Amino acid sequence: MRDFSLPGRSPVIAENGMAATSHPLGTMSAISVLRDGGNAVDAAIAAVATLCVVEPGATGIGGDCFAIIAEPDGTLHGLNASGRSSMSTDAEAVRARGLTKLPEFDAVSVTVPGALAGWEATANRFGTMGFDRLLADAIRYGEEGFAVHPRVASDWKRYEAHLAADPGAKLHYLKDGRAPKAGERMRQGALAGVLRQVAKSGAKAFYEGKVAAEIAATVRAGGGFMEEADLAACTADWVDLIGTDHGGQRLIEIPPNGQGITALIMLNMLDVADAKRLPRDSAERWHLWIEVARLAYAARDAFVSDAATMNTSPDRLLSRSFAETLAARIDPDRRIEDLAMPRPPGPDTTCLTVVDRDRRAVSFINSLYYGMGARIVTPNSGITLQNRGACFTLERGHPNEMAPGKRPMHTIIPGMATNAGKASISFGVMGGGFQPMGHAQVFTDIVLGGMDAQAAADQPRLFWGDDGVLEAETGISAEVCAGLEARGHPLRRAAMPHGGAQIIAIDHESGFLVGGSDPRKDGFAAGW
Repeated sequence: MRDFSLPGRSPVIAENGMAATSHPLGTMSAISVLRDGGNAVDAAIAAVATLCVVEPGATGIGGDCFAIIAEPDGTLHGLNASGRSSMSTDAEAVRARGLTKLPEFDAVSVTVPGALAGWEATANRFGTMGFDRLLADAIRYGEEGFAVHPRVASDWKRYEAHLAADPGAKLHYLKDGRAPKAGERMRQGALAGVLRQVAKSGAKAFYEGKVAAEIAATVRAGGGFMEEADLAACTADWVDLIGTDHGGQRLIEIPPNGQGITALIMLNMLDVADAKRLPRDSAERWHLWIEVARLAYAARDAFVSDAATMNTSPDRLLSRSFAETLAARIDPDRRIEDLAMPRPPGPDTTCLTVVDRDRRAVSFINSLYYGMGARIVTPNSGITLQNRGACFTLERGHPNEMAPGKRPMHTIIPGMATNAGKASISFGVMGGGFQPMGHAQVFTDIVLGGMDAQAAADQPRLFWGDDGVLEAETGISAEVCAGLEARGHPLRRAAMPHGGAQIIAIDHESGFLVGGSDPRKDGFAAGW
């Protein structure tokens, strides 16, 4: 039970349906669909469409999506709607530019947007409403305008200089040459026009015709690789899910090319190390978690790629012996000095979760990778293009090497926990490279720490920055920080919070849903 004299909020408890998203308008779009008789899949699509308009730094139809869907009987389905590189991709041509890694904000890092293919595949298989209904809120907000919320405005300001340098971005995503301020009205008329076409004709209105031609031309004009045929060939795939048991429940993730396997490797190592014996807010515990994360992320960077080019099987990476081998490297009193800090790619994503009256649960993530993606926007249609190709490597022979028609290692990971054969927690923790750490933390705080969904979302976080220095949120005590520094961890206070969780726990015994939404974002959980 939280201290009611301190800032914070209680979990939302409801019975007939619930949604948790990073923006109030996204949550309300989902609730509206549920109350109109739609199911959780319908509501998730309506919510993500709204978020693509009102939270444009974190998500957009020019990006990718992943989803995990749990049916009322406990059957699980995984969707990988990450787009591929163009068939014209030429890694040698990129290396000839003198590059040793893919640049974050460059047309060469733009891959085919898979999001709309994913929305359509999900709606066709599980939905009950058409795109005309599901995209209605997003279209209205694009045409009539919406109020920019505080966290959205803060993020938007960080992208301002890049947006001003791109003609399409300057036209569609700045007001008088500047980022919009909190409380200002912003419109996305061109984007709403594309959504109207999709509502009428389906995803082919995006992947074929004028919109596709403009996307391909925009990427090529910037020196990247993209043909209209690449867009027309885009598909979303249903995949076999992976998982591991921890704390009496099972955490389920999308398999590679997603990085969800990183969270599972972490849980396996935490089990080997018996991490639950350590006090939750102690330097000893945080040291162990950071070392476990560093080892798991290093495994990700070494092995995770498009499933077709993986040279180590997920079963091997999830084996007890692999966890024991990694965990044996951990010194409880000292940081591992010869372990390179894995890069923490991309800080911006949006995730949401919805559970309906029948207890169908959806964990859904839609992303542009970095904030505003490649920071390249199509001039006419106002589509922000993702920079997911920056997750490729230029290292020759690496399983994740940039190549034609290939999916890069991917950071977005929806999460679903199961207990006794049914979904127990539907959640996500947005935030690029932080996501596996966030999944492991939220999951264990609920199943081992006994926290409710909101309390788990509220907990202070610790992760490393681009330079490998640990960044401690305000809630991490000075005592813990000193203990970590004494163990050799370079550390500073975080300038920005880590990630943003959206969580719905399903209590099958009581029949209630318990929701939480991260205070680091503008959104909330709601139900009835």
